Parts: sequence; structure tokens; C-alpha cells
Amino acid sequence: MNKKLMTATVVALAVTAGVATTGTFANEGMWMPQQLPQIANDLKATGLELDPATLTQLTEFPMGAIISLGGCTASFVSPQGLVVTNHHCAYGSIQYNSTADKNLIKDGFLAKTMSDELKAAPGSRVFVTVDVQNVSDKIIDANTAKLTGKKRVDAMEVNEKAIVAECEKDVGHRCNVYSYYGGLEFYLIKQMEILDVRLVHAPAEGIGNFGGETDNWQWPRHTGDYSFYRAYVGKDGKPAGYSPENVPYVPKHYLRLAKDSLKEGDFVMVTGYPGRTNRHRLPSEVEFTFGWFYPEFVKASGEQLDIIARETKDRKEAEIKYASTAKGIHNYFTNRQGMLNSYKGSDFLARKKQAFAEMKAWINADKARKKQYAADVSNAEKLIAERDAITQREFLMSYAAPRFLSTARTLYKVANEKAKPDTERKSGYQERDYDRIKQALDAIDKRYDEQVDKALALHFLKRYLALPVKDQNTVFLSALGLKAGQDEAAIKAQLEVLYAGSKLGDKAERLAWFDRDVATFNASDDRFIKAAVALYADDEAREARDKELGGKIQQAYANYMKALIAFKNSKGEAVYPDANSTLRVTYGKVASRTAGNADGTAWTAFTSLRGVLAKNTGEGEFEAPAAQLDAIKNKKFDKYYESSLDSVPVNFLATLDITGGNSGSPVLNKRAELVGLAFDGTLDSVISDWDFNTATTRTIAVDLRYMLWNMKVVDHADNLLKEMDVQ
Repeated sequence: MNKKLMTATVVALAVTAGVATTGTFANEGMWMPQQLPQIANDLKATGLELDPATLTQLTEFPMGAIISLGGCTASFVSPQGLVVTNHHCAYGSIQYNSTADKNLIKDGFLAKTMSDELKAAPGSRVFVTVDVQNVSDKIIDANTAKLTGKKRVDAMEVNEKAIVAECEKDVGHRCNVYSYYGGLEFYLIKQMEILDVRLVHAPAEGIGNFGGETDNWQWPRHTGDYSFYRAYVGKDGKPAGYSPENVPYVPKHYLRLAKDSLKEGDFVMVTGYPGRTNRHRLPSEVEFTFGWFYPEFVKASGEQLDIIARETKDRKEAEIKYASTAKGIHNYFTNRQGMLNSYKGSDFLARKKQAFAEMKAWINADKARKKQYAADVSNAEKLIAERDAITQREFLMSYAAPRFLSTARTLYKVANEKAKPDTERKSGYQERDYDRIKQALDAIDKRYDEQVDKALALHFLKRYLALPVKDQNTVFLSALGLKAGQDEAAIKAQLEVLYAGSKLGDKAERLAWFDRDVATFNASDDRFIKAAVALYADDEAREARDKELGGKIQQAYANYMKALIAFKNSKGEAVYPDANSTLRVTYGKVASRTAGNADGTAWTAFTSLRGVLAKNTGEGEFEAPAAQLDAIKNKKFDKYYESSLDSVPVNFLATLDITGGNSGSPVLNKRAELVGLAFDGTLDSVISDWDFNTATTRTIAVDLRYMLWNMKVVDHADNLLKEMDVQ
């Protein structure tokens, strides 16, 4: 980012988010890099040795080494494009390259040479952020500001597409506009999009996923959640599709590995791409989410997991196909259940309501403020209640749709949008999106099993048809050949007809549909294609309804956020925006936890190899590799021994503010050297997405020393250690 742009951005944020006057932030906050000068004093007081201003420079060290995988975070750790991230972030690629005969999930993988590296799963990307611009006045220009409802959303979309198209004239880059502060501000993020990503190294499942779902979100933890990719580009140094002729990408910056031992009380920070937080939400949104949405989500996720387990039992190929899917579902299932457990019996909603009442009292205490904010704050609550009612009514529809019905709907949407000029096509269906869509179509075979899919569709269609008739979408049911009141036998029989009457399970046929026109779709006898055609008008009508409501919400909610920021500024509080998958910085210290622990024990800051040995059962989720167990028993600690632990450190706790999307984020020390990878939080602190608790919030990270010890002593990844300059 150039200095002029950075300064303009900081000024804009100072106007909307306020300059901090409070003395401490207690490690709360996912701060935009541009905001760090506002909290420079606290960063330095906590232990940062670097000038905080250097962290605002996205193309300089260390920010230039931090990358996104489009759902996880990663970082460059060598001048040859070597990328480190979490094992669970690379899990899709590990699963994609696994078979019953060559099970990389269980056994792990190591490429001894670059020629041995494997293509990552289709659609895998490395995104390198190169620029950020505030485009708020371009997204909502003078004309757009006069509009409301769907017209407002459509105008904003037109403006966004124009900005993105101009940005993407720089070939090899992906540009996106992100909303901040509930639609109050918009930023254009420009990223180099590296298309050729390859799997380099993943430890065995007994290391990378040791403890599995039993230990997920738990402490103490002993998981080696790390893996390596490599980014490749064409010989000209520009992004290119996979080719044996491609060469490793040479990053401008990469992280150095820390040589000093990490200890409790040390400063640490995380730079990454956190997905979503909800700390600025209305009390009514809190009430709906925890009172209805999360309970329903947990119920549906549990049912999905039970069905997948039942239908893949004793079918290894099917189990491998659904391994990544099941892991993802289980992660969110546990996360949401953990939030519900923390919410139950807490005073969170009461505090939220009190703070909201205080803000409204502040608004109403001044005529000008009342005129500016009061109506929109009230409207936001009413409009969101309307949206929540729709969510309740249509919640089960996505679960009930067979996989290939969803595929057919996407394909038919593509065909309809292709009939328009590219600039007039809907976002997500332009030329820039076609590779992503085709790669998803290609990857289905590796993650689909008809028996499992039928069982899932049957279960959720039964649940859907049990709803009150007034809440059922008759168009949806008719397209599937179903109607209200049908029993399980009738649903099952119709599903057999649907699946047998479609050829979308054939990859060549599925991919061929991508290039067919609307007329061909309309004339098709393929059962899922016919269903998609029958659903199209209703899908479009519901989309238009949602846009109309969304436009009204954006207008009211943005003004609510403006009021909230002004209110907090009046109390001397700086306001970071909720996470939205863009680059953020959070900081804290390595810290144990003594209060509020469910098991009644004090949690030490570090775990060690002794815990791996103690937990190992030799089967299931606690089956450490024999080579690792041998090394632990024989105390082959190499140079990674820590006298304070009388062992090698495995995982550690820190007061870092993270959420989903931060997985794989580098944990850096006071000199921005790599000391570990963030991969989890404790179960009782996952509610920090909504309600940050200074005393209990902890991030769990895998210690760099454990990663290097495994790579050297267990997996003999000497080539990679040498590449990372490990002596």
C-alpha cells in the first residue's frame, strides 16, 4: 500500500471508528492493519519490538508474507514459495489425493523433491494481498444513496462490478469489495491469485489430527495441526494454471523461524483472515441466533453426521470421500454447541440489551442525534425480524435438496447469465467466476457417494414435509415430484426415480452442461435438470425478495452502526469492525488460565510430548505413529528439548482474539518471527465471536518446536528443514 493511500485510509477510519483514548484493550480486537497506529502504545506496552506503523504496509515485511487460502490463512516460509498452514486447512487436498490403497489421510505425505509434490484439490488457491482502497463513496455514490430496497442493492452491485472489473485489468489478480461496519464502509481488496498449488507435506493423521473430534476445542491439547503447500507460477512469474513447466513462486517476503524459545508471558500476535464475528449485533439478533438458529443448526448438523457415519460404515472408499465434509460439519457442530453452552445461564443478552438501551438514551438525549439515528435504529430491528422469519421458514430447504439438484441449479443459472453481456451478469456468475465453478463441478466425484446423498435427502425431506403446510414451498416440492402429506415410502420411491433419471453423476456429462444454452436445459429430460428449470422462477423471485429486504436493511443498519460508533467514540473507545474475511491483526501474550475452567484445574500455558504418550490408545483418534511413540519413549528430543517442561513443547495457549478463517494463521513473536500456528480456541471461549471475555478467551496454537521436531525426528523432512534454513 502506498503511503498516501495508507494515510487516507487511516484518516477515514479515525473519522468513523475514533482514535483510542482508553489505556488498554485487554487483547480484544481484530484490527485492520491500517488501524494499528491508533493502538500503537498498547502494542508496544504489550511487548512488540517492531514499529507498529510497519505493520500497516501490506506489501512489506511481515504482512507481505501472510496469505489467504480462501477460507484459511497461511504464510510463506521460504524464498521458493513454500507455504505453511494447518493440517485441517490442507485436509481437503490430503483427502482428494487419498484412496483406500494409498491413504494419505492416515499415513501422511512427504514430497522429497519438488517433482514429487501433488496437485492440491481443484479450486485450491493462494491469495497474496497487494492493495486496499476505501471505495465507500464509489459503492454508494450520490445517486445510489437516494435509492432503497432492491434498486439500492442492484445499483451497489453495478458499482461494485465496475470497480472490480477495472481492478482485474491487472491480469492475475482477484479483486473483491468487502463491507465493514454493517455496510457503513466498503473496501476494495486486491490480491494476486496463484492458481497452481501443490501439496508438499502432511504429517500422519495420528499427528496432524491427534485427538480428533474428542479433543476438538479442548485443553490440554496435543495436536500437530500443520501441513505444507507450495505456490507455483508460470516461468514469467505470473499466475498460471497447473503445468509441469511452472516454477515455484518467489515471494517478496517470507517469515523467518524463531530461534529463541517461546515462554509464558511472551508477546505474540496473529496476522490472518478471520471469517466472521458478530460483536456489534443488535440484541434481537443475539436472541434469534441463540434462541432458534444455533439450536436448529446443531440439530441438523448432528443428524448429518449420524447419517454419514451410518451410510459409510464398512465402505472405506465412501468414508474417505466424506472425510473432509464430515470434519467440516463436525467442527461447526461442536463450535455452535459450545456457544450455546456458554450462552445458557449467562448474562450476555441482558448486558447487550442494557448497552443498547444506553445507546438509544444517548441518541434521544439530543435532538440532532435523534433526527439522524432514531428512525433507522428502529427500522433495523423491524427489518431484521422480517429476515429472521424467512430464515425460519426456509431453513430446511437447503438441507433437503439432493446434491445434484443444487448442481443443476447452478448450471442453469450459469446458462441464463451467459445469455447476458458479462458486465450485466450477476455477481458470482461472470467470466471471472467460471474457473471456480468448473473446478467445483470437477471435484464432486471425489466427495460424493449416491447412497449417502440419498439418505441425507430422504431424512431432511421427511423433516421438511413435517412442517406446517403453510410453511412449505410448493414449487420446491413439485419440482421434486413430491407433495404435502407424503410418507417416507413415497419420498424414498420418488428419490429413486430422480437419481436414476439423471446423468449428472457422470463427470463428462456434468461438465458438458456448463457450455449448454437455456434452450437445451429447457428441452432436457434429465430429472435434476428438469427440477432446476422448474425451480428457476421461484429461485429468482426469492432472490429478488431477499434483495429488496437486504437493501432496506443495509440502509438502516449502516446508520445504526454509525450511531454505535459515535456513541462509543463519545466514551473514548476505538471501534474495530467485525471480522469479514479480510486481513486483521490481533495481539496478546502466551498465558495459562486458572479461572473458570470447567474441569476445575489450572491450565498450564504449554503441553508436552508426555501428553501424547499418555493419551495414546493405539486406535481411533488417539493413534500416534509408531515412529513418534518410539522417539518419545527413547527421549529423542534433539535440540527441541525445553528444560522447563523436561520435554518438547506441543501446543500453547495465548490471549489472542481469533475466529474461523484464522486457522493456519502464523503466530509471531515480538520481532515478527514464526513461533507457531493458530488452529483452535477453547470451547468455552468460542462465544467470543459474539461476546469477548478477557479472562477466559484463549487461542490454541501448535508450537513451532513441535512441528520441527516431528519433521526432523519422525518424518525426516530434511529437504524442507534445509529450505527453511533450519540448522
